[in-house]
Amino acid sequence: MTLDEKNDGLRGLTDAEVAERVAEGRTNANTDVRTKTVRQIVAEHALTLFNGVNLALAVLVLLTGQYRNMLFMCVVAANLLIGVTQEIRAKRMVDKLTILTQKEVGVIRASGERTLPPSELVADDLMRLAHGDQVPADAVIVEGFVSMNESLLTGEAKPVSKGPGDELLSGSFVDAGSLVARVTRVGAEGYAARINAEAKYVKAVHSEIQATLRAIIRLGTVVLVPLGLGLFLRSYLMDGGSLNDAILTSVAAVIGMIPQGLVLLTSSVLAIATFRLGRRMVLVQQAYCVETLARVDTLCLDKTGTITTGEMEVASVVGAPGVEAPEVASALATIVAANEADANETARAILRYASERSLEPMRCLRAVPFSSARKYSGCVTEDGRALVMGAAAFVLGAERAGEADALATAFDATERVLVVGECASFSADETIEGEVALLGCVAIRDEIRPTAGETMRFFLEQGVELRVISGDDPRTVSAIAARAGVPLAERYVDATTLDTPERLDAAVDEARVFGRVTPQQKRELVRALHRRGRTVAMTGDGVNDVLALREADCSVAMASGSAAARNVSEIVLADNDFSHMPEVVAEGRRSINNLQRSASLFLVKTVFTAMLALVCIVMPPYPFIPIQMSLLSTAVIGIPSFVLALEPNHELVRGNFLANVLARSLPASAAIVCALLAELLVGRALGHSFGEISSVCTVLVACVGIALIWRISQPLTPLRAALLAVIVAIVALGCTVAAPFFEIVSFTGSMGVVIAAAGVAAVALFNYMYRRSLSGLESDERFLEIVRKVEGTHERT
Repeated sequence: MTLDEKNDGLRGLTDAEVAERVAEGRTNANTDVRTKTVRQIVAEHALTLFNGVNLALAVLVLLTGQYRNMLFMCVVAANLLIGVTQEIRAKRMVDKLTILTQKEVGVIRASGERTLPPSELVADDLMRLAHGDQVPADAVIVEGFVSMNESLLTGEAKPVSKGPGDELLSGSFVDAGSLVARVTRVGAEGYAARINAEAKYVKAVHSEIQATLRAIIRLGTVVLVPLGLGLFLRSYLMDGGSLNDAILTSVAAVIGMIPQGLVLLTSSVLAIATFRLGRRMVLVQQAYCVETLARVDTLCLDKTGTITTGEMEVASVVGAPGVEAPEVASALATIVAANEADANETARAILRYASERSLEPMRCLRAVPFSSARKYSGCVTEDGRALVMGAAAFVLGAERAGEADALATAFDATERVLVVGECASFSADETIEGEVALLGCVAIRDEIRPTAGETMRFFLEQGVELRVISGDDPRTVSAIAARAGVPLAERYVDATTLDTPERLDAAVDEARVFGRVTPQQKRELVRALHRRGRTVAMTGDGVNDVLALREADCSVAMASGSAAARNVSEIVLADNDFSHMPEVVAEGRRSINNLQRSASLFLVKTVFTAMLALVCIVMPPYPFIPIQMSLLSTAVIGIPSFVLALEPNHELVRGNFLANVLARSLPASAAIVCALLAELLVGRALGHSFGEISSVCTVLVACVGIALIWRISQPLTPLRAALLAVIVAIVALGCTVAAPFFEIVSFTGSMGVVIAAAGVAAVALFNYMYRRSLSGLESDERFLEIVRKVEGTHERT
């Protein structure tokens, strides 16, 4: 069919033609990036090495019939529940935003007009779109002249005029006017869908905490198999123990090597952070991104919708010679009020300007709506004045456009200038009649978010470098960035000149503002920053931002933007307020700094149990059973970790997570191993039974653990002092009142002597090593290189 549909009375497709296209798969389905399904979320959290190892250990304990020794599975279940619940909650909220922002589209078919979901459109359908509608599929205009907003696709905020024969791209909006268009490309063939398809890959999470946990679990799994098997064979074959006893002691050793509580603590702390942010209208789709954003050193900002509100504002109004600015403003208010029902972005900006200044429009007899073909709008007032507003060349004529230029010399070069005039009248087809008398000019510009300057200052104070990447004109972007407080905003580049990888790479080092950037170039700019070792956050709201959002370490989308941008981002600002970003950073700092402090408690157990297991293969018995490790894990590790991890903490994040943790945990682990080795040697010489040895070792571990808690709780606050008192009380009750449950035997005189001597020596050794470790290990390059290799982060993948 040709574009001249008027001869056929805009005849749409018949039901048979629609059915034929549906059968061929030429529908508009599957055009967007989707959030993860519930099944995917559950599978990601359930099918992990951590869960697999713990499940295998639980099965072994189940075979012994000692069910109370399976308490460690509660930690596994709680961790799984927290992770799945948090992510599903965020998914449903983001999906709800997509549903709320999706509108049905009017379709003309042979059987009549109807409204359909965008997914039910087929190729060659005729769509009827009006002001405010989003184009659901690529199409060609058949009838009507419109002004299109393509900012979500290109980043260019300036409206684009289009008429019959012009192409419409999916994802753009009708800014003014109405049209009928024939669908040309559907589904995966559409412009927006092609960009979205490039973003449909699994994005790796760049998180030091997650890398640390995985490294510990991976390393622990490699170590626990030979150590666990060695302990089992030693206990069962060489020491003559029963099968059940051999299994329980082996499982106790292996459980200690796996930081179950640390995994649960991390999930809990991040879940609490996402809950707190959720109350501030910040939706977190990937919990670990809270940490990543706190570590970001480069923030890439999209202009439209991030720095700016996405709306326009009146910058200034000037009058022609002999005309006062208030008279021009009154004429503006009258024209836009007369056409308020079809107000575009420019008209809405003038309406707000008039409202803020309490300008009363004159009463009108006739309205002349804006047309992208005419490039002006107007009205006829009750007293017969014909007022007109629009582009100078169309209102005044090309030969008189210089009159407007003379008035606009005080305006910024990036501002859009419209003229206001008075003519004799308008013809029946709304053409200007008679010569136009110039009344004045109005300058329109992008509206900066009121909080943009404060937010920029926050990131600059934190040492974060700001880059602005936009599809708009680089001069416009530079001027807006400067107004928002972005340093070095005058160092801009037009990305159309970056036609080779070498030029783009060089521009990353020089420029701070990038204009006319394609979606693919945005992604390449993020990759170039990654090659420079930067941790990059990206903000955006449009289809043109999707690829860069997917590539960034942490991506932030506006709820008002495209569904694809929301669905690929880790963080969604539900109220479109960029000023929430400092709050996200603050939550990340609290989480990381507190987790670093608490994680040292968990790694103490991981390290000392692995070292002890190795010793006990040569010199048995292994001095713990699972229920005793549960007491220590709860009192000395679990409770203090959760309390300390939830305290306020807004300090800057410093150093490597694992290095900071090991610097605090290794001294305690070494002191504990020395104390336990002393009891194994002395206890054997004194004829202590297994129950007596395990009881003494439990107390010795508690002593060093409490000393570590004292150290990491400095400076001591009332809450931390109360915490220490509670921990001591729990250990005391566990070793006395609840001793039978934890299989702690009554203490004899020889046991007391060993506890006193070994305990004092171990605490003294710990304090000495702790001071040395903090002053040396955290900054030792060789140590840090080993840590990076353990984490697998010495190279960016």
